[in-house]
Amino acid sequence: MNKEIKQRLTWVKLFEETSNAGLVCRRCGISRPTLRKWWQRYQKDGLAGLASLSKRPHNSPMTKITQELECLILDIRSQRNLGARRIQSELIRLHDISLSMASIHKVLTRNEVKPIVKYRRKIDFIRYERPTPGDRVQMDTCKLAPGLYQYTSIDDCTRYRVLRVFKRRTAANTLIFLDAVIEEMPFPIQRIQTDRGREFFAEKVQKKLMKLGIKFRPNKPASPHLNGKVERSQKTDKTEFYATIDIHSDTLDEQLAEWQHYYNWLRPHSAHKGKSPMERYFELSGSTPFSDEVSSEYILENERVQDANYKRDLEIARLKRSL
Repeated sequence: MNKEIKQRLTWVKLFEETSNAGLVCRRCGISRPTLRKWWQRYQKDGLAGLASLSKRPHNSPMTKITQELECLILDIRSQRNLGARRIQSELIRLHDISLSMASIHKVLTRNEVKPIVKYRRKIDFIRYERPTPGDRVQMDTCKLAPGLYQYTSIDDCTRYRVLRVFKRRTAANTLIFLDAVIEEMPFPIQRIQTDRGREFFAEKVQKKLMKLGIKFRPNKPASPHLNGKVERSQKTDKTEFYATIDIHSDTLDEQLAEWQHYYNWLRPHSAHKGKSPMERYFELSGSTPFSDEVSSEYILENERVQDANYKRDLEIARLKRSL
C-alpha cells in the first residue's frame, strides 16, 4: 500500500468512526468535496477505489494528429527521407495541411523513427553568397529522363530560381531559357555562371549575353563545387517535386511553374533562417541596383566570345593580351 492510499484510507476510517465530515476535514486539512469523492469511491470499489486514476481524457476531439495524418507523415518520411521541416512544407504544398514542427517531431518520436544521417565535413568550411541580388546567377542543366532536361537558374544571393523543361540541351533552348530568366528574375542580372556545357558556349548565346549587358563567367573544368547552389537546388527538385508527380504528364510545364512559384515565394530556406527567397529579396531590395546602374558598369571591350575548351581558351586569352 503506497503512501497516498494509506492517507486516504485514514480519512475514510476517521469519517466512519465519527460520522462528522466537518471534524475530519478540519483535522486532516482537506475539503468536503475531497472527502466525499474518496468516501464514495471506497464504498464502491473498496481499497482499489482509493488509487489515483489517469487524468487522460477518453476522447480528444480537438487533437491535431489523426491516425490518417500520422500515417501520411510516416509515409512521406519513409518514401522520401525528408526531415520535419521539409515534411511540414510538403503537407502545406500537397495536402493544404498546416502543422507545427513540434507536432511532426512528436509523431516521428512516438513511432521511433531513426533520425536522418547527416554527413559532416571533417574540416570547417565558409558558406559564401554574393551580397547583392542579381550579382551572380548560376545556371545549369540536368537530365530527368531520356529526352527530358531541366534548365535551372538560381540567384546566388536570394536563391530565387527560374525553371524550364526541354527535350534537348541546345543553344536554341538556352536562348529561350535565357529570355525567361531575364523576364522572371525580379532584379537586373550582372553576370551568369555556368559549367562548360556546349549549350552555354555557343557563339549566339554569348553574343546575346553581350547584347543584354550580362557578363559570362564559366567555371573551370572539374569544379562542380563552384556551381554548388544550382546543383543542390536540382537535387531538391528531384526529392521534393519530381518524387510527387508523373514526369511524363501532359501538364508537366504547369506543375513546374507552380513548384517554381512555391519555391520562390513560400518555401522556407535554411540558408535564410526560414525565410523564402522573395522575403530575402525584399530585405535587400533597397541595396539592389537598378538596370541603368548595372548597364553603366558593363564594359563591352572587356568581354569576348569564350571557347568551351579551357586550355584553348586560355591560349586565346593570352594572345589577345599580347596584341
